[in-house]
Amino acid sequence: MSLLVPTTHHVALLPSSGMGHLTPFLRLAALLLQNQCHVTLITPQPTVSKAEELLISQFHSSFPQVNKLEFHLLPSHDTDASTDPFYLQFASIRRSSHLLSPLLASLSPPLSAFIFDMTLISPILPILESLGVPHYILFTSSASMFSFFSYFPSVAASVSSSDVVEIPEVDTIPRSSIPPPLLIPNSLFSKIFMEDSPKLKKLHGVLINTFEGLEGNVLEALNNGKVVKELPPIYGVGPFVPCEFEKIEQNGVTSATPVSWLDDQPDGSVIYVSFGSRTAVGRDQIREIGEGLVRSGYKFLWVVKDKKVDREEEGEEGLEEVLGFELMKRIKENGLVVKKWVDQSEILSHKSVGGFVSHCGWNSVIEAAWFGVPIMGWPQIGDQKINAELVSKGGWGVWKKEWGWEGECLVKGEEIGEAIKEMMNDESVGMKATQIKEAAREAASVGGGSKVVIQALKEVWKKKVEKN
Repeated sequence: MSLLVPTTHHVALLPSSGMGHLTPFLRLAALLLQNQCHVTLITPQPTVSKAEELLISQFHSSFPQVNKLEFHLLPSHDTDASTDPFYLQFASIRRSSHLLSPLLASLSPPLSAFIFDMTLISPILPILESLGVPHYILFTSSASMFSFFSYFPSVAASVSSSDVVEIPEVDTIPRSSIPPPLLIPNSLFSKIFMEDSPKLKKLHGVLINTFEGLEGNVLEALNNGKVVKELPPIYGVGPFVPCEFEKIEQNGVTSATPVSWLDDQPDGSVIYVSFGSRTAVGRDQIREIGEGLVRSGYKFLWVVKDKKVDREEEGEEGLEEVLGFELMKRIKENGLVVKKWVDQSEILSHKSVGGFVSHCGWNSVIEAAWFGVPIMGWPQIGDQKINAELVSKGGWGVWKKEWGWEGECLVKGEEIGEAIKEMMNDESVGMKATQIKEAAREAASVGGGSKVVIQALKEVWKKKVEKN
């Protein structure tokens, strides 16, 4: 028996493209550091957005003990079918994955575990198997979405013609909630699902930013083999807690957030509106949203985004040009609208915020759960309808399913205003949101589910080292 078992576990993390993938990886890294792990962060370069670049820099400034490795990607390929810059980055990372091997082999001390993004299974798995490194993915969405991802190959042939997908012991997903790229044969998204999902069984585990009080039934179904037999352990390691390093600095000054305006508003009176870091809403729909917010009668804080990549926003039109001068005048009487990156967790934690109009990206859902803020779901792309259904069924939010995906129809301001009033006037929604907050806090507390799961993982890693 070896007497030289290291007391510190060395874990390497590899996120993928976009803030929705990067942010949970950095929060997981912070959680591992709190639990006495040595962390190496491997970041694909160059990043797509300026927000990613700034967040990585701020993370390393806050945690200088983290080993920093830059993973320089091969250029995008002319034959990549997608025009989405974030999907193109997924493809570039997959195509460049062979360059990881020497980077990983050079790490010291040897890795206890390698945790990588859910979009990279097929190209990275053979590398990790050849190096003998225990390998896990961080699935950057809900356990409900993971159940669909793992089950997808068994229904892929019929998914475009079926009205629903029945996931055993979890949910019935209507065709209208399936991410649209999966209905397009040979799209990058569907290729990733078809190539990667069958390889899940080769992983040592799957980490998901969720917790018992939110998706306990789904985690149980997955771990009991009810969805797909012989899956590796599924670990609910959430909720990931927002961290100090996320207060992004620009030119050495912490970026301003509209907190001073919120300070002047009554408790629970403000609607916060944001559709995430990569959803560009069409100009006509933006103006209808403005109309709806004014009609709702509530004060509001609205983050406007009409470009997919933040670098494209620089030097572009101001808010008056985007919204129109007349609407902008009415908006100024009722709320605050900004066209820049904000610290979302700081806003959601503010006592004046009483509701969240959200695209239901998973990070936003978890943050709303953590702060107990009801959601009015308005899914735009990807996994967001499946996430919105989870919120709606949980009773701590509302979702107007007839509004469809982004760009499918123009939702009028009158409808938007009525939906906001429906959420804000429903006391049961607020009560359920408070219950979800309590469950989230319990999971993240000492002895809570998140801490128990991290300790269980460390025990697994320790036994692996002892065995070797």
